[in-house]
Amino acid sequence: MVGKENQKTEDLNLCFEKLMMMVSGNSGIGGNMKIGVITEWKDIPIELLVQILSLVDDQTVIIASGVCRGWRDAIYFGVSRLSLSWCSKNMNNLVLSLVPKFAKLQTLILRQDKPQLEDNAVETISNCCHELQILDLSKSFKLTDRSLYAIAHGCSDLTKLNISGCSAFSDSALAYLASFCRKLKVLNLCGCVRTASDTALQAIGHYCNQLQSLNLGWCDNVGDVGVMSLAYGCPDLRTVDLCGCVRITDDSVIALANKCPHLRSLGLYYCKNITDRAMYSLAQSKVKNRIWGTVKGESDEDGLRTLNISQCTALTPSAVQAVCDSFPSLHTCSGRHSLIMSGCLNLTSVHCACAVHAHHRAFTTFTHPAH
Repeated sequence: MVGKENQKTEDLNLCFEKLMMMVSGNSGIGGNMKIGVITEWKDIPIELLVQILSLVDDQTVIIASGVCRGWRDAIYFGVSRLSLSWCSKNMNNLVLSLVPKFAKLQTLILRQDKPQLEDNAVETISNCCHELQILDLSKSFKLTDRSLYAIAHGCSDLTKLNISGCSAFSDSALAYLASFCRKLKVLNLCGCVRTASDTALQAIGHYCNQLQSLNLGWCDNVGDVGVMSLAYGCPDLRTVDLCGCVRITDDSVIALANKCPHLRSLGLYYCKNITDRAMYSLAQSKVKNRIWGTVKGESDEDGLRTLNISQCTALTPSAVQAVCDSFPSLHTCSGRHSLIMSGCLNLTSVHCACAVHAHHRAFTTFTHPAH
């Protein structure tokens, strides 16, 4: 891993000394050890190795994977999370060599600044890591549909998948994945222009009924048919980012407002077709869901907490104010902006309740100065 063999040995010895200092300083881990018994890696019980692995960074874990059988067994059975995002080159080869040693992984982060991963690495992951729940492949521009098909067959327990920026995937491959990965709760498709289509969203709405968060930012092939399918099929949606989805209209927002009572965050940046009709539907959804919320133990503070309508220039102040009045967690006041209206110069009169109260207090103080 380091390069020269002597340098590798020195690093391993240094890691050993550092880890043993950690162990000796933690009575909960080392309290039952006899002094002088542990002198080499092979002397450490596997249970202790697993606990040591939880204390160190990913690079040290990888070094440990090449030390001895004891460490390899501890890693195989005890490591559930691994991130290789720090790897700036040769990530593909690293995945190919390491993943078979980490078969019990539940979280794997492979975020890249420049594309390195290839399909054979993802196929290895799907063949070895059947317990994987969280997978981040963002900015993997080299990956093709082969990767999505492999994930579908080998990682059906996924609950969170990030393939943002993976521009080579087709919508049919995403639809195929959705039919197998039915436990998905978080899906990031930001920038997947070719992948995120109405066809793919219809499949997601049909199969992934537990979905709670979906990022469709700048997926300009998405239309009302796809978003409405999501709203009807995924009633637990809480976060939906439609920024830059220029084809959607009020119908998409109305479907989300009426069918997703737990919606907390909605991004509509640059959705130019959105009009007052969508805003009034959001405002009225709070009234419609109030009885539901009371049954479920929700308070008046529940509802939309973030709304981005920047560059939605067709909206009028009265409609946006109605939304703001319906959801107390939407703020326009300084330091708490959660109702984002950049580029909408005609909406400057819209204010949240606390901003109005603050203005009133300031006015009262100015007109009635203290004596």
